[in-house]
Amino acid sequence: MLPLEGMRVLDMTQVMAGPYCTMVLGDLGAEVIKIERIPGGDDTRRMGPFVNGESACFMMINRNKKSVTLNLKEEAGKRIFMDLAQKADVIIENYRPGVVKSLGIDYEVISASNPGIIYCSISGYGQTGPYSHKGGFDIMAQGMSGLMSMTGEPGGRPVKAGIAMNDISAGVTALYSILAAYIHKQRTGEGQFIDVSLVESGLAWSVWESAAYFAEGTVPQKTGSRHRVSAPYQAYRTQDGYVLVGGANQRNWEKFCTNVVEKPEWIEDPRFREPKDRIRHVDELEVCIEEVLEKETTQHWVELLEKAGVAGGPINTYDQALADPHIAARGMVQEFEHPVAGRMKTLGIPAKMSKTPGQIRKPAPLLGQNTDEILRMELGLSEEEIRQLREANVI
Repeated sequence: MLPLEGMRVLDMTQVMAGPYCTMVLGDLGAEVIKIERIPGGDDTRRMGPFVNGESACFMMINRNKKSVTLNLKEEAGKRIFMDLAQKADVIIENYRPGVVKSLGIDYEVISASNPGIIYCSISGYGQTGPYSHKGGFDIMAQGMSGLMSMTGEPGGRPVKAGIAMNDISAGVTALYSILAAYIHKQRTGEGQFIDVSLVESGLAWSVWESAAYFAEGTVPQKTGSRHRVSAPYQAYRTQDGYVLVGGANQRNWEKFCTNVVEKPEWIEDPRFREPKDRIRHVDELEVCIEEVLEKETTQHWVELLEKAGVAGGPINTYDQALADPHIAARGMVQEFEHPVAGRMKTLGIPAKMSKTPGQIRKPAPLLGQNTDEILRMELGLSEEEIRQLREANVI
């Protein structure tokens, strides 16, 4: 049995933040009904690469869901949505603030007839505040939250994270908030409204940076691969590339000096004696370490670090990461059969639960694949009624 069996979710989101959240809910057993607009559905369906005409991006993040197409601007479409909402535990949407209210399907309207509904809105800047009216994408949120100003090499241009970090952080924030609200609902029967923004979700992850700023007013700068409060803790140049060294505590530092680079004199060097000294002299430390590491290959140093018990490793390219035997052993590359794309690979489930592990039960749906099934089985509509709705461009 999956842990969220019995939870019903209406997913009105698209692209990444919301779909990531509902993908995980689906992996954990929730019934996720993706409400897609007419025409075209989720914008991600038109993002390449494509396999037999199906978007690989869409398939990756919309597994374990059903698809229903609805024209919410038509009164008949709104009625269908309201009927589905009466049977739902969770509704998630990521329209620009104010849109669901204009459609007449906002939290106040739904909760009036379904007081147990958990209604989560994800937006760029949140539902309140002076910027709430703005549309926001991941890169704008990385910029506004200050994250781009501290990412990249010192003196370089602002750099965004290699992944859509604020989108994913918003999806994760929505996920744990929904689960907390669901526990509250099970205890009290009460639903609630959840307001999640991309900006705040990313900002909340800047824990070391906020600590330094609130304590002494330090504005974080770009540090490349360096840690802000630990050294050596970064990528160092080798003979054929780079190696990561995590000598974050004093014991690791001393083992690194003695057993890896064979420079025990660094332990007593006043520039490097204590953690605070190494941070203060981090530029000099980098020069000293790279003078040694550049004499041998990355693999040589990886093996020495492991033998010495010092955290370290290579910097994999993405294809190397996915081909790593440890990743394979942990089940992080899975396969599924898609009715159009055929046999496809997907990322696995990162949490390994001993009693109720998540499952990839079905591939991402085709556009509107489950519309007739949901209308017939859940709402009791006849084939004739469904035909009329389709002719009227409601579904």
